[in-house]
Amino acid sequence: MRKWVWAWCGIALAVAAATGVMYEASAGHKGIREVKTQQRVVALTFDDGPDEVMTTKLLQVLKKYNAKATFFVMGRRAEELPGQLEQIASEGHEIGSHGFSHKWLTKLSDEELAEEIARTEAVIMTAAPKPVLFRPPGAYYNEHIIQELRNKGYSMIMWSIDTRDWARQDYTVIARDVTRKVKPGSIVLMHDGYYASGTPKAVAIIAEKLSKQGYRFVTISELLQYNEERK
Repeated sequence: MRKWVWAWCGIALAVAAATGVMYEASAGHKGIREVKTQQRVVALTFDDGPDEVMTTKLLQVLKKYNAKATFFVMGRRAEELPGQLEQIASEGHEIGSHGFSHKWLTKLSDEELAEEIARTEAVIMTAAPKPVLFRPPGAYYNEHIIQELRNKGYSMIMWSIDTRDWARQDYTVIARDVTRKVKPGSIVLMHDGYYASGTPKAVAIIAEKLSKQGYRFVTISELLQYNEERK
């Protein structure tokens, strides 16, 4: 089995310990939005992919700047593009779940929720270890959903910076917004759906500017290891 699979398995076990503390410290169980740290580390995250064009462009940019990221994939899209899923994993990025079909979880029965999770999990595991991170479509969730996710071994990941790149904003605006708001431990929300055409260019600017400021781009699981609240 590939070395990267075993590496992610080790990180996943570490996440279980780290996120337990984060959930306890998060009032109202609102998920993980950032990490408290003095280290200049930031997590770039991408929802709604993979996409044959956008994901490919993003992977090229991330590779150029030696940046790692976390992709919250839709099971349906990943099933349609197994090569893209494989490339994300093989290049050292983390893969989390964004559900199978982007349905609002709060409108689903327990059986439907379980199916969304299980189907996506099965697709992801064709290219990577079992996912331990989940991001709810549309940010719709409640206490029951969080508990169900935890019972299945998932931590819910939100964000501290929303780029709104899905609204087709100019890529320079996206980049400027992130570079102004970022701080150690930030989690940045972006997308790699077909509609986020400016995101790859924005990421290139973000990576170049923040790298010069001493920032490193890490996966969510890696970011959680810097959580000073659990030390």
